[in-house]
Amino acid sequence: INKHQILFGINQGCTYEDIRIEHMKRIREMEYCSGFAIGGLAVGEPTEVMYNIIEKVEPFMPKDKPRYLMGVGTPTNIIEAVYRGVDFFDCVMPSRNARHGTLFTWNGIMHITNKRYETDPRPIDEHCDCPTCRNHSRAYIRHLFKSEEQLGGRLAVMHNLYFYNTLMEKIRDALDEGRFEQFRNQYSSLLASKCED
Repeated sequence: INKHQILFGINQGCTYEDIRIEHMKRIREMEYCSGFAIGGLAVGEPTEVMYNIIEKVEPFMPKDKPRYLMGVGTPTNIIEAVYRGVDFFDCVMPSRNARHGTLFTWNGIMHITNKRYETDPRPIDEHCDCPTCRNHSRAYIRHLFKSEEQLGGRLAVMHNLYFYNTLMEKIRDALDEGRFEQFRNQYSSLLASKCED
């Protein structure tokens, strides 16, 4: 119907390495696939198990086609999956978490409803140039959440989506400039930590 639509082969097999590898070997033979995805992860298994499955499957994925990790994830998950050979992602995390007051910053994860932000005049992230950070304080956004005003969630979603887009830009730049290892060392753990700022 849509001649420009692309079709991805989706690797499955739970956390069984042998099944995952065998399945990838089979679907990579489907020449009509435009790319390949790893599905069925980030559904409750420990993060290290997810990383292990990516490491086991990746060597069997075609090198000349995009690699997609479905339903992932946190900023740290994205950095670690790129390190293991994944090209792109999708996830509800930035918007869903934002609607509940959890914000991603370059200093770690912030829970904007915490009392410590009640009178804080600073933006969510002083290193962020999103419209929310340019125009609103932590105190104001916290007030919106505490007042159950929907604008709080909208501003938080705007920030998180901007953060994720910026994260992907920084990852691409680091890869292009041959400094991804340095980027990973600087941000992988930091972005998973609690923001102390």
